[in-house]
Amino acid sequence: MDKLSFRLIGTDKASAARAVTFSTAHSTVETPIFMPVGTQATVKSMSPLELRQCGCPIILANTYHLHLRPGSKLIHDAGGLHKFESWNGSILTDSGGFQVFSLRDISKITEDGVEFQSHIDGSRHFFSPETVMEIQHELGADIIMAFDECPPSSADPVQIELAVSRTLLWAAKCREHHHKLHALHGYPQHLFGIVQGGLVKPLRERCARELVAMDFPGYAIGGLAVGESMESMYEIAAYTANLLPEEKPRYIMGVGTPADILECISAGIDMFDCVLPTRNARNGSAFTNAGKLNIRNSMHTKDFNRPLDEKCSCYACSNFSRAYIRHLYMAGEILAIRLMTLHNIHFYMELVRNAREHIIAGTFSDWKKEMIANMAGDEV
Repeated sequence: MDKLSFRLIGTDKASAARAVTFSTAHSTVETPIFMPVGTQATVKSMSPLELRQCGCPIILANTYHLHLRPGSKLIHDAGGLHKFESWNGSILTDSGGFQVFSLRDISKITEDGVEFQSHIDGSRHFFSPETVMEIQHELGADIIMAFDECPPSSADPVQIELAVSRTLLWAAKCREHHHKLHALHGYPQHLFGIVQGGLVKPLRERCARELVAMDFPGYAIGGLAVGESMESMYEIAAYTANLLPEEKPRYIMGVGTPADILECISAGIDMFDCVLPTRNARNGSAFTNAGKLNIRNSMHTKDFNRPLDEKCSCYACSNFSRAYIRHLYMAGEILAIRLMTLHNIHFYMELVRNAREHIIAGTFSDWKKEMIANMAGDEV
């Protein structure tokens, strides 16, 4: 299996935080890294140029959604995701497992895979480890994910154990089928395994141990940030990260808030993704160095002198006042959402860049505590 080039650059003396560099065919990725979510082959309201200007080396796309619309065959015929969406950085595609299992009431699960109903038109589809590999090969992402079963946070230990067994069975099948498929777009695609196990440490340990034995190029931690307490998420994330190889990337899926990211960096996790920066922007919420800002709040109506974040250098903060962006938002103007999204993505990218600098400098833990305290406010 193709291995990612991987270099450990620095570690934090007071935690497990680390700075790593790895490369794909399309970019060099310096961690800790946040990967904006581009579900439908686009990060909502952002152009590829704006993402590059924010310093994004890697973004996500979603196998489930792109399989349903427009179809992986069409994207393959277009030359793969990179050409289709005009993105010259790296791309990671998830397996679609989370989306399929979030529709559990209309899904039929067997050892072979999952039959599910399209949320778009009600048509029936089947995902197996083999079909998920074939779809992701057609999409052409640099990093692809093994098909896994993501149980709900309310699942009992018996259900979680069954999900772990299926995840391991499917990971082995994904690995085998991935080896058989040709590199359709002329560059290697790196297959990551996903550790499941809910909040049950022995199941997390079993899943991690058996996946590590399969020797994937990288590993993801799945099944967190799905309803459990913040304390439980941090505990299981740190426990699981410690089970994974030091010489390979560690990715926690779907996490999260800026504070969540900093805490998980402390646990030795390298890669993050979440819809919060774009979703919150569409709802009028901005992340800032002083806490969350709700642009709908009337206190910003005549705030002509302050940007969204006085410590931010993004295009939105360098050019527009809170009063103007609030006006746009309340008037339903698209530019409001674009500016809010641009700011939030820039904020997340600056957060992980600063984390890396502090890890290398040996000052991460003190900086992290100060940042989390500063960001604790709900309105600024």
